[in-house]
Amino acid sequence: AKSYGSRKVVKDVSLVVQKGEVVGLLGPNGAGKTTSFYMIVGLVRSDEGDIRIDGQSVAHMPIHRRSRLGLSY
Repeated sequence: AKSYGSRKVVKDVSLVVQKGEVVGLLGPNGAGKTTSFYMIVGLVRSDEGDIRIDGQSVAHMPIHRRSRLGLSY
């Protein structure tokens, strides 16, 4: 989850991506698409929840270590 002030921009997101898949998110402006990807790659820190790659939490992993796992934006 991610909030900016009192505005919750991402809530209750669950995403499973299999090896070799390319994923995009579709939705209206302000739906939290960019923020979700920013949290996954480490450009923005989530307020709560976890981000896992192959079962390993990357939520507090620096962006350069996430990139070694293949995460980029």
